[in-house]
Amino acid sequence: MTMRHLSDMVRNRAPLVLDQHASVADACRCMRDRGVGAVIVADGERRLLGIFTGRDAVCRVLADGLSPADAVLADVMTPDPATIPADATAIQALRLMADGGFRHLPVVADGRVVGIVSRGDFRGLEQARLDEEGEIWERL
Repeated sequence: MTMRHLSDMVRNRAPLVLDQHASVADACRCMRDRGVGAVIVADGERRLLGIFTGRDAVCRVLADGLSPADAVLADVMTPDPATIPADATAIQALRLMADGGFRHLPVVADGRVVGIVSRGDFRGLEQARLDEEGEIWERL
């Protein structure tokens, strides 16, 4: 099976990146509009500061009675989240997410965020593997 590298997966998908001073309400609107479940929180040089997810909105904002319009990402994000290098394989990313119990994983290269992968990105991985094996058997 061909090892799929994360750099290939994120190449044409710009991650949703916001400043740490953005409001939770703005972050949630951006996530809704882009159809994603997480926001990368980074500085102007795209150095990772944290990650904010839909789960954070529920558990750290709404459940604590904070106002999404007033709360800022710096106060409710997960700081210094686990990351994975862009030259890692999809299998390595999936294993890291499974072991860490999280669904979103920032992809970094040269100290900068270049993308994000989520568990949903790997739904087709098993089918792709089966398809590739089928092609090999057909050639035999």
